[in-house]
Parts: sequence; structure tokens; C-alpha cells
Amino acid sequence: MAQAAGSWAPALWRACNWLMGAFFALAAFVQINDPDAELWVMVYTLPAVLTLLVGFNPLVTGHFIWRSVSGIHIFFCVVWASRLMSYLLLHTQQNILHEEEGRELSGLVIITAWMSLCLSSSKNPVGGRIQLALAIVITLFPFISWVYIYINKEIRSSWPTHCKTVM
Repeated sequence: MAQAAGSWAPALWRACNWLMGAFFALAAFVQINDPDAELWVMVYTLPAVLTLLVGFNPLVTGHFIWRSVSGIHIFFCVVWASRLMSYLLLHTQQNILHEEEGRELSGLVIITAWMSLCLSSSKNPVGGRIQLALAIVITLFPFISWVYIYINKEIRSSWPTHCKTVM
């Protein structure tokens, strides 16, 4: 993978990791009132820790333990996301974000995409221009989505009570 241009690339990669680590930590925190909170807290806490480690030291992605834990977590997220996707294909009656399973699926897809991007960065922690651009897009997506959902009262109106009281 070609080195991204400019001396700003390593700082941008680290910043993306810190932002995604913060997003995953926040996603874990807002699960406190969810009926299956203990499960979702772990789903988000593990990538938060792994991602923050990458933010502090991008070379950690080459370490056996980091790669193993990340790979196992990605595997379980993909299996779980596949199950949710099949459920949604059979039962969705509204916008995917109106369904709790759709929001759960979105979280699993974001985790899988980000952790896969981090795994692929082990040989070159900054990556090339395309990888860095992809990192920026993935980093901005959950934050823009949260703002959109927070502003859009129609989406939130059909949510269960435990989702409405989070923010």
C-alpha cells in the first residue's frame, strides 16, 4: 500500500482512530438502559479499546494479540450482522432505522468496517490515500447519522422508550 501524501496523514489516521474510539465508547455508554445492555456494552467496548490503542500507537495493529482479538470480534460481528440482515429482510415494515434490529445492524456494520480497515493497516499504519479517505468517511458517518437522527423526530417517534431516553 502506498504511503499517503503529506506529513498530515499520520496525524489524520490517529485522529480518525481517536474519534472512532470515542464513538464506540459513547455507543457502549448509551446502552445502559437497553434490555440487553450487557451484550451491547461488550460489543462496543472492545472496538473502543482496540481503536484507542491504534490511536496511541498505529503499529499495534501488527501485534498478534491485537490482530487475534480484532479478527475474532469481526467474525462474530459478521455472523451476527448476517442474522440481523436475514431477520430484517423478512420482517422490516418501515425504514431500517425505525427498527431496533436495523440500528443494531448499522452498529455491527460500522464496527466491522472500522476494525477491518484497522486490520488492513498493519503493514502500513497510515495507509494510502484511498484508505485514508475511507477512514474519514467511516469516521464521519456515525456522527452525521446521530445528528440526523437526533434532528429527525419522525424516526425517533417509533422507537421504544429505552431508545428515546438515551440522548
